[in-house]
Amino acid sequence: MNSAVRILVCCSVLAIGLAGCGVRGPLELPPGAKAEQAQTAQAESGQGKPAGAAAKPHKSFILDGLLR
Repeated sequence: MNSAVRILVCCSVLAIGLAGCGVRGPLELPPGAKAEQAQTAQAESGQGKPAGAAAKPHKSFILDGLLR
């Protein structure tokens, strides 16, 4: 039983460590991409809408009192 717990802990630590790998931010163009395409890219807010777009009005929800 003790070895099973050790294996589970090691696998959990490994999974958490690997989950943090990567680069945060927008996707990068491949090395062979033209520089022209990089300059003509449109800026977005990261939420699928153009930067500066109006926010949606808030809809009330039954759990708002607990979440705010």
